[in-house]
Amino acid sequence: MCGVIGIISDSPVAQDLYDGLMTMQHRGQDAAGIMTYDGKFHIRKNLGLIRDVFHTRHMSKLTGNIGLGHTRYSTMGSGDPNECQPFLGQSPFGVILSFNGNIFNSPELKKELFEKDHRLINSDSDAEVLLNLFTKSLSRQNIDKLESKHIWDAVESVHKRAKGAYSVVVYIAGYGMVAFRDPHGIRPLQYGKKMVGLRPDYIFASESIALHLLGYKLEGDVGAGEAIFVDEKTRKISSKVITKSNHTPCIFEHIYFARPDSVLDEISVYKARIRMGKYLAKRIKKENIDIDVVMPVPDSARTAAMAMSEELGLPYREGLIKNRYIGRTFIMPGQEIRKKSIRYKLNPMKMEIDGKKILLVDDSIVRGNTSKKIIQVMKDAGAKKIYFASYAPPVKFPCLFGIDIPTPQELIASDSSIEEIRKWIGADKLFYGEIDDVKKACITGNPKLKDMCMACFDGEYKCKNVTKEILLSNAVSRRTQRSCAYVEGEEEEEQLNLV
Repeated sequence: MCGVIGIISDSPVAQDLYDGLMTMQHRGQDAAGIMTYDGKFHIRKNLGLIRDVFHTRHMSKLTGNIGLGHTRYSTMGSGDPNECQPFLGQSPFGVILSFNGNIFNSPELKKELFEKDHRLINSDSDAEVLLNLFTKSLSRQNIDKLESKHIWDAVESVHKRAKGAYSVVVYIAGYGMVAFRDPHGIRPLQYGKKMVGLRPDYIFASESIALHLLGYKLEGDVGAGEAIFVDEKTRKISSKVITKSNHTPCIFEHIYFARPDSVLDEISVYKARIRMGKYLAKRIKKENIDIDVVMPVPDSARTAAMAMSEELGLPYREGLIKNRYIGRTFIMPGQEIRKKSIRYKLNPMKMEIDGKKILLVDDSIVRGNTSKKIIQVMKDAGAKKIYFASYAPPVKFPCLFGIDIPTPQELIASDSSIEEIRKWIGADKLFYGEIDDVKKACITGNPKLKDMCMACFDGEYKCKNVTKEILLSNAVSRRTQRSCAYVEGEEEEEQLNLV
């Protein structure tokens, strides 16, 4: 769930890249990077938040009117600085790449690139693998003058070999900028333009909020399986659908990851969350529960909670105050870090909580640790009852497409009933959103969409040939590379509990 941005302009782009990344800090907290071009490449990237990676001395060296930026949320790799993006490929021409997503056959591709193509991948990042797939195809075509047809062939080669979900922005030195998505369009990518001088500036970004902040008009989404090329010299834009498939964007973007003021695939995230809240409230209303007040777990649940309070005819109150200098606990890299951060992240307002029967609304329950801790905090503050509502359905299956949910045993809903989950997190009642309601809440905003990726809820992976062995291999690979809290000492088959 990284954030990517690319700008091609007649003015220096470093500050705009930085500002655009800042609007997408929520998409990744592990690392950040910017690379610009003015006849040669200039780069600054490191581990940490955007504000900590870039200082004045770094920004002054990022000269040029073209560049890419990236903020990282790691699902592959070990957290080494070498895995920070953007990545640079020296040949042909000089190519830089920023990537959002996950290629689940990355280990096989890495081995193949080394043994057959003699290309060394110097990190565990699937972004570097994808860069080499792209540049290999360009090199194989023996190009003297790059044309759009060469780019379409390179993107097609990536589509054929890379399995997973990805949105990619590439700059080819001296020629132009390329953006493309996987055949199912699972990860988001928008583009926009603005007229400053005699010819347009163009931007590509993971969320529309980056375009709006920087004064670009949203032109649309890069389509599923589509590639768009902006010629550096003429600013002519061309596009082609390289691989036709069903467009199934990730539904978790609308539940949790994206900002509410973004529009993804023509769906307003804000309106989708309102509809999710209303659908769930209609179900809760039938239970005839005595509720005093509706409260959100900040920040992503606010929109749905307000809609629920309206639908239920109950007051909306803020009972938890968030420390904005603590990161998003779900996307932190290790369980111990998550647990510690939860304790400092949210502070209860006793005056709003004491003696109340509270409907507490959150976006989802993934591992369950956050929910359990929050409920305990609320009860310690005097809550009489806590009715917990997740407007997402139970998260039961691992994600292969960019969310760090590698094994089912991390997921509390994978082998527990709703009643068992309720008891474990300490809620007096527990409500989940229905899959059909959540899907309808999203595609109502864009009737052209017929389906969405909901694999973490229903186990139906949109990429073909996702087998039990692939899920097992992906889980073991990520467990080896990263320090997440997995259950140790059991046989892999039993541990994964795959069906």
